[in-house]
Parts: sequence; structure tokens; C-alpha cells
Amino acid sequence: MPETFATTGTIVAIATAVVPQQGSVGIVRVSGSEALQIADSIFQAPGKQVVESHRIIYGYIRHPQTQKLVDEALLLVMKAPRSYTREDVVEFHCHGGIMAVQQVLKLCLEGGARLAQAGEFTLRAFLNGRIDLSQAESISDLVGAKSPQAAQTALAGLQGKLADSIRQLRAKCLDIVAEIEARIDFEEDLPPLDDKAIVSEIENIISKITRLIATADKGELLRSGLKVAIVGRPNVGKSSLLNAWSRSDRAIVTDLPGTTRDVVESQLVVGGIPVQVLDTAGIRETEDQVEKIGVERSRNAAQAADLVLFTIDATTGWTKEDEEIYQQVKHRPLILVINKIDLVEDSQRKLIKSEIQNLKSKILTAAAKNQGIEALETAILEQVEVGNIEASDMDLAINQRQEAALIKAKTSLEQVQITIEQELPFDFWTIDLRGAINALGEITGEEVTESVLDRIFSKFCIGK
Repeated sequence: MPETFATTGTIVAIATAVVPQQGSVGIVRVSGSEALQIADSIFQAPGKQVVESHRIIYGYIRHPQTQKLVDEALLLVMKAPRSYTREDVVEFHCHGGIMAVQQVLKLCLEGGARLAQAGEFTLRAFLNGRIDLSQAESISDLVGAKSPQAAQTALAGLQGKLADSIRQLRAKCLDIVAEIEARIDFEEDLPPLDDKAIVSEIENIISKITRLIATADKGELLRSGLKVAIVGRPNVGKSSLLNAWSRSDRAIVTDLPGTTRDVVESQLVVGGIPVQVLDTAGIRETEDQVEKIGVERSRNAAQAADLVLFTIDATTGWTKEDEEIYQQVKHRPLILVINKIDLVEDSQRKLIKSEIQNLKSKILTAAAKNQGIEALETAILEQVEVGNIEASDMDLAINQRQEAALIKAKTSLEQVQITIEQELPFDFWTIDLRGAINALGEITGEEVTESVLDRIFSKFCIGK
């Protein structure tokens, strides 16, 4: 194992977020051969309570030498192998905040445990066979989920939906290799190999791998979300649009141009996708130094965003200033938002549409009256080409590492097809088939390097 993961000994970490004066409960988790001994040395249960596995008992945490009271707490014991790590695990459920959990952590360290590395509890669960590598990654996704659909997809991965699919594909590849190698070793004793059946099976495997690869972009959207920048000249209603969309007064709204001086953020969920909305300062030439900085940040936000909502004022139509801004953002994925549409007549609406007829995605809104928001969300989903993100097939959504391994497996299988077409010897068939088997094994962890484990588990929090 890499040096960052010395997976021996007993480990301890604070397993809950520690927020001063806000957390009601703080949990200190210990895992390893000395976990029960540490619990016995610092926890005292009044009365005749019996410490049993998977039973919570009430008591006091005291310093083992001085008997000084540290906290009033609950103790949960989970004996191996019925625990998260498949080792002996104890949890001290303390009062929340900083001091209590830190003092309990210190006692555990003095009792012989060492501070856990990032993700080490989950790493031990993987190494001890409780979960596979794809399930470990799903745990990380679940902890970091930014929307209900992202959490649901992570749960599906944790329950083994992706792992089951990968194991089935890998098993089929292993069966093909076994059948081919049997012909190599016992050719005289077996009937001829059915080449057509092998080709058909490989095509079927490639087809299933292709469908899995197709979920990568959607999976990335669910995990990372979409960054959307509202861009336009001053006073077109950008801040009103943000407030109407977020159903809050996130941004200050006035009739004075240049009110928004900096980028204002809001976190939303659209069709299951987490969306970070950026309300930017109105883009214009100005001598005001503070506003000038805001304008520059607006330009940077537009360039960094996944999608730009280019907003114009329906009462003025497409202006020279709008054209200048459009030239700066037209190469970005873009939706034109024609705001304040409630203040113009139907004939004027038609005129505005004719001026911008070359822009495919156009939405009419009256942000001040909360009109057009639903149409805007629909346009955003269409723009990112996700359609109904809550469809059942989104239970599977691979990450970038898994996508790279699947592409490697698919490439190897496509090479097998070429090898068969060229009528090369069986030995050549098995080389690329084993390449596919190894690539699929990288996803679940049957084939994995120390550097991959290091990269995956170092992204976890300390107590997970």
C-alpha cells in the first residue's frame, strides 16, 4: 500500500462535522484490534448495563488515570465482522461542538490509536471485502451529493448496481477466454470453436459498455453541477431574474444602473441537476473603479460558465451595447433571455424576435412578476441535452475514472474483433480479451494499483 495509507493498527477520527455552537451531536469513531480496549479504558456505564455488539449504552467518558469527567455520552460497539470496516468499531456519541469531541479524540490517541488518514475507514472496508471500489466511490458521491437525484444515483451505486453490471460483463469475457484457451490446450478433444457465436457475444458486450459510457456526461452533471452565468448590460433585470428563479432576495434590485458590483451566487436544482447561478455586474464601460472590477469579473464568469443566460431588456430591444456583449459571449453555450416582456405590446415582441431570429434558444420572461422561469429551466435542460434527468436509467452514472476504464475495455474488445477478422491465431485473441478483463477489473477493484487507491481515497473526508 502507498505510504499515505498505512492500513495497520487502530485508527480514530471525528466522524461528524464540527461547527462551534451548532452541532448537537459529535461522533468519534475508532476501528481496529484495540478499539474495544480503548472504549473499556475511557467509558464508564452506570448501573448494570452490558456492553454488547450493536447496542447503544449510556455513560460517561473519563480520563483513564485521573478519572476526570470529559463528557456524558453514548457508546456504540460494532464487533467484527458486522461493522463498516469489518473490524471492531466503537463510536462515542458526544455532545456537539469542538471541545468535547476533541478531548475524546485525544483520549483515544493516548490510548494507542492513531489519527486516521482521509478515507481510511472506507479503504479498510474495501480491503476487507465489504465493498468494492465502485461502491467506495459511490459513498464519496453520496456524501458530496448536491441534489436528490445525485444522492439517488450514488445510492444505486452503493447498492452495487454498477458493480453487478461490470461483473457480468467481466464474467462473459472470462468465459470467452476460457473457451478459447481450452481449444489451444485441448484442440483435438473439443469441437471446433464457434467463431460467429464469439463475435456475437463480443458485440453484445461492446454494446453494453457503450451504454454505460454514455452515462458519463450525465453523471458528471449530477456530481459537479452546472455553472450558469446571467450576463447583460446594466438594468436589464439580471438580479430580478436571479431573485425570481431562486425565490429569494439574493441580489439587490434598484432602478439605478451598476447596482450589482460583484458576482452574486445562488445554488439551485433544475431537473435533478445542481445549478450554481451567477448574477454578474452589468457589462459596460465605466470610470468607477469598483464597478470596473465587477465588470471584469462578469466577463471572467461568462467565460468560465457552462451556460450563459444572455439577458436583454424587451422595452429597449436589441441595442448596440447588447451587440457588443453578445460578440464577447457568442462562442459560449447560450440562451437569450428577453426580460421585462410584460412591459411591451405584442407588436413590439414580434419586432424584438425578428431582430434576434438567428439565435436558436430564446426565452421570454417577466422576472419582476415571476413569469417565464419554468420555460427557462426547460430551455436549460434542453441546452445541456439531458432531457428527463430523473429517468430510471440515470441510476447508473459513471465517473471519469470508470469511463476511462470502460473506454479501455471497449478498445481492447474492438481489437479482438479485428484479430478475428484477420484470422489470426487464438493466442492473439486472448491478449486483448485479457486487456478488457483487466480494464473492467479496475472499476470494481479486482485489478487495481496503489496509485489508484491513493487518488480515490485521498478525496474522502478524514472520518469516512
